[in-house]
Amino acid sequence: MDDHPPPRRPDRSLQITERDQLLLAFAADHRFVLCSQVRSLLGISSAAAYARLRALSVAGYLRSERKLHGEPAGYQITRDGLRAIGSDLSRPRAIDLATYRHDAGLAWLMLAARGGRFGPLREAVSERRMRSHDARPDRSAAPFGIRLGGVGPGGRERLHYPDLLVVTESGHRVAFELELSSKSPARREGILAAYAADRQIDAVVYLVDRKPVGRGVSQSAARVGVSGRVHVQNVNWGAAGGRVHDRAAAERIRPPGVRSPTNDGGRTASCTP
Repeated sequence: MDDHPPPRRPDRSLQITERDQLLLAFAADHRFVLCSQVRSLLGISSAAAYARLRALSVAGYLRSERKLHGEPAGYQITRDGLRAIGSDLSRPRAIDLATYRHDAGLAWLMLAARGGRFGPLREAVSERRMRSHDARPDRSAAPFGIRLGGVGPGGRERLHYPDLLVVTESGHRVAFELELSSKSPARREGILAAYAADRQIDAVVYLVDRKPVGRGVSQSAARVGVSGRVHVQNVNWGAAGGRVHDRAAAERIRPPGVRSPTNDGGRTASCTP
């Protein structure tokens, strides 16, 4: 159910501040965001983050939904919110319980990148932004999608998108995959083979929260012959955030130009009204 159903029209009396623009742009990049993520993004208290999220929700720029009792509410940007920041992204799909942890994790991954956890970056691009870029009919730049080969629904080329793409200060392009569930070996190896054929990607980092998933990725990478470009890191990843729990292993796995993630310094505490 919605915690704060937005009015039919946005409240034009609400002044959109620079922080609000940053918040809305962050929400636009993701399926939903959490109050604790906004607290981390803006460097403000839980109470201040919740108050701003509530004001933007009441004004119609965000909508909030709590899927399960005990889980934090997710905040999604609305069409009015997208218009307020001049975004050309589409409205996010409804929050899905089947992908809740993964979708929440993607926002934490972006925050880690922005916070310098992977070293100095030129750019960090979310999956939603990559898909939007590739869908533009007037696109002139190379697509972000990794070609899988064959034809998909509607005769379109089959593409795979990483969960996050970072371009390091040195110009290396590193794809991040938040792998919280097991794929079939055939599907996983098809994706890895596509990465192997795409020379624009210098490294692929798989973040896993279960050892069997990590072993599966490593075995598939060896079979495809891309072990040198694929790196597996263990994380403890929940709705509230994630951290690398095997620091020694993380320091040994360092793609070109990328520093391993570190502890979040306690910034993932719960954020409630």
